[in-house]
Amino acid sequence: MATQLHYARQGTITKEMKYVSSVENIDVELLRQRIAQGSIVIPANLNHKNLKPVAIGKGLKTKINANVGASKIRACIKEELEKVKLCKKYGVDTVMDLSTGGNLNEIREAIINESSMPIGIVPTYQVVEENNTIENLKPDDWLDIIELQAKQGVDFMTIHAGVLQKTLPLLKTRLIGVVSRGGAILIRWMKANNKENPLYTHFEQICDIFRKYDVAFSLGDGLRPGCLHDATDKSQIAELKILGQLTLKAWEKECQVMIEGPGHIPLNEIKLNVELEKKYCHNAPFYVLGPLVTDIAPGYDHITSSIGAAVAGMHGADFLCYVTAAEHLGLPTPEMVKQGIIAYKIAAHSADIAKGIPNARDRDDELSKARFNFDWEKQFSLALDPEEARRIRSDLNLDADFCSMCGPEYCAMRLYSKTSNDKNKIKEEKIT
Repeated sequence: MATQLHYARQGTITKEMKYVSSVENIDVELLRQRIAQGSIVIPANLNHKNLKPVAIGKGLKTKINANVGASKIRACIKEELEKVKLCKKYGVDTVMDLSTGGNLNEIREAIINESSMPIGIVPTYQVVEENNTIENLKPDDWLDIIELQAKQGVDFMTIHAGVLQKTLPLLKTRLIGVVSRGGAILIRWMKANNKENPLYTHFEQICDIFRKYDVAFSLGDGLRPGCLHDATDKSQIAELKILGQLTLKAWEKECQVMIEGPGHIPLNEIKLNVELEKKYCHNAPFYVLGPLVTDIAPGYDHITSSIGAAVAGMHGADFLCYVTAAEHLGLPTPEMVKQGIIAYKIAAHSADIAKGIPNARDRDDELSKARFNFDWEKQFSLALDPEEARRIRSDLNLDADFCSMCGPEYCAMRLYSKTSNDKNKIKEEKIT
């Protein structure tokens, strides 16, 4: 068995590359070269049979990920599958199952079977859940779960291998310490056992599993900042440099890699964060959570984070992990999942326009033409959320070529059209 990276390095164009090339409108040879260089990944587990491949990275459309998953407080497979269906309906590119409660294997299998989108996972959650301990875990406990999840068909996994003993003292200056669940679990294990991070010491064994099934690494930022105060600090950058070293090791094993990025970053530091990732991680695709650009909007963090996501995408982030209104508060409902998806579709599309992705603005121009022509049905069909646009329009009980904001007398486009038509009539009369 071989990975997409292996084939790309050998000069072989796979069926996954051909599919992505047609969807992205990119030359397939250029795509192959960038996969070989590591600047593009195609997470495509050999056992994910109904997968529609998605490529993430340089020169491609900005992708978005939606997190789903049950907890011990609320675990319902039906609800999680409803979330997956919403992801598919509204155009999410990948889905991560972050379940920490319920029958984890059953939930994951159902999600993989339901989804043609690539599926991601954080194996550490199941390691802790199945063994009911952190302190007494053995490295093989991680390797066993990673193999199990890879065999099921998971396409990419978050591996928090960059949290090391030498980075822990750097956390002392932080306001709120560590906010990554995976990072916090590993730190507790490291301190209890007085040993190095097992995901770091057994990284080559993990690579061997990933290569067997072609699982892509999503090298996790266990020390990501959880508030603006802690953004771009020494511990975050130290971990980023370690992830860059691990990227080279994974590439030696022909494993695909992307790098996870920070969650809370002021607007003025986002560009720097993208540049640092590209520098230290050798242009591997950058996968950011948000980032949230302010900490004072609980209940609206799908908005605060989508602002940061658009800016990060504009400056070169390749992959955006959505945030819902429930962030920091609780498990999101299906409606919150939908709202988070739409917010991030807006962010990703805005970033693509700013990046100059070919044809990215075509849809905007078509909708603008429809708006000027008062072609409501065309506007709805081009909208990111046609149902919501139609609902707002229908609630106003309007069936006319104007909206209720201005009415017929003050509609700017009606006035302009009438003025233009009057001028044309005058010109025609003069000619006559």
